[in-house]
Amino acid sequence: MIHKYRKTALIEAEQFNGTQTMMVKYGIFVHPEAHYFMDKPLYTLKTKEGDMEVKPYDYIATGIDGEHWAIDKDIFERTYERCD
Repeated sequence: MIHKYRKTALIEAEQFNGTQTMMVKYGIFVHPEAHYFMDKPLYTLKTKEGDMEVKPYDYIATGIDGEHWAIDKDIFERTYERCD
């Protein structure tokens, strides 16, 4: 039987704006050969599962163990609600 579940852990998140400050804070790097019109991502976030593309306006989430991952802006805004 299928059941419905709701996540109970809170996460912290902030919207990525492409600034150098945020890149340093989250260890985001720019591929030297990447351009907006190529297949390679411009910004890359290192995660526990490997490198992950992050775009301006995506959200960077921080989990309970301090790990980071990127969430597409549209998905984040449909999935999470602010509670502080």
